Amino acid sequence: MKYIIVGLGNFGASLAEKLTLQGHEVIGIDHSMSKVDMYKEKVSHTICLDAMDEFTVSGLPLKDTDVVIVAIGEDQGANVMTTAVFKNLQVKRLISRAINPLHEKVLRAIGVDEIVHPEEETAERWAKKLCLSNVVDSFELSDDYSIIEVSVPPVFIGKTIQEIGLRRKYNLLALTTIKNREVKSTVGRIQNKSVVQGVASPDTVLEKGDILVIYGSKRDLQTFTNQ
Repeated sequence: MKYIIVGLGNFGASLAEKLTLQGHEVIGIDHSMSKVDMYKEKVSHTICLDAMDEFTVSGLPLKDTDVVIVAIGEDQGANVMTTAVFKNLQVKRLISRAINPLHEKVLRAIGVDEIVHPEEETAERWAKKLCLSNVVDSFELSDDYSIIEVSVPPVFIGKTIQEIGLRRKYNLLALTTIKNREVKSTVGRIQNKSVVQGVASPDTVLEKGDILVIYGSKRDLQTFTNQ
């Protein structure tokens, strides 16, 4: 896949490096030439430019880019302006970093697809979410093995874990499923709540909206999620 990451601070640079190491094509952008030089050997491509300039940004290979991540964190104004530029240029998938709740509201108003909170989420976790389709969350056990939460693909809805051949076809182990339920709060308000269903069995039926928690090697997980 092809990514553009704007802002080579701690989070942006770390994410760009991890995606590059996983074999993806990454364009790392920053207005600081020193940062561009610092990561030119670690990231596929690094470019020094003003990402708030729509004319300049329009010269990037946006149509061939799968995901744009605005990782600017120090300057909220620059973050918002840059996000607006990429949104206006109608990129395929736009993710932006939020510093506080108000900042997040502004970004959502612009129409970003997803919000990043680097203070709560690591670059490692985001690299996995970006590389594996439909992944909700992940937990790194080692360099080779992980546990991930993945939205049940439509083709598996109504089937049991045994019927989809999770162990036989994909060499993965189903740990549990999570269902979203509507529950009434103490003040009578209806809220959505994620409910863990306990240890999964071969007869567990997968329903629409379920989240499947599975364990396996990174290679097998990628094969399953990107099919």
